[in-house]
Amino acid sequence: MTEAFFFLISSLIKLYLMVVILRIWLQSAKADFYNPFSQFIVKATNPVIIPLRRFLPSLGPVDTASWIFAFAICVLHVAIVQMLQLGQVLYIYLPLSALVLLITEALQLAFWILVIRALLSWFSQGRNPVELVMHQLTEPLLRPVRRVIPAMGGLDLSLLVVLLGIQFIQILLSNMLRGF
Repeated sequence: MTEAFFFLISSLIKLYLMVVILRIWLQSAKADFYNPFSQFIVKATNPVIIPLRRFLPSLGPVDTASWIFAFAICVLHVAIVQMLQLGQVLYIYLPLSALVLLITEALQLAFWILVIRALLSWFSQGRNPVELVMHQLTEPLLRPVRRVIPAMGGLDLSLLVVLLGIQFIQILLSNMLRGF
């Protein structure tokens, strides 16, 4: 019963964290905020982000309130995991563990958004609003790779290269954590 409860709490927190990360990503990619998918992300995060912006103004293009909120969600997740698994919160490891969780979840989200974009490109005709947002989110990741590795015979390998790069970084982070 405890494992099921732990799974449920962890999953819900991580899902909401991904929504907040998506908001940050949408802003940084300058994606269409009037798209229905984008509107869901904005409406799901506005109740917390809007009040936070009164105390944490943006620093140039960086939405400080969204980043702090994402980090706070990670701190909450790590604290709950430590409490449920160890019976105590190890405060000395909390900020670093939360930062690693934020990076790991952002990479995981990027991985799945890229996979979804690839799948949508096979089946969709390009008129889906979700596909448009996926394109706006992932194109800044794929464009630099396309400059180095052009399409070969009509086959675009940039997606594969970026997916391998994300997996490589995730494995490096995992190994660093084990050593830590």
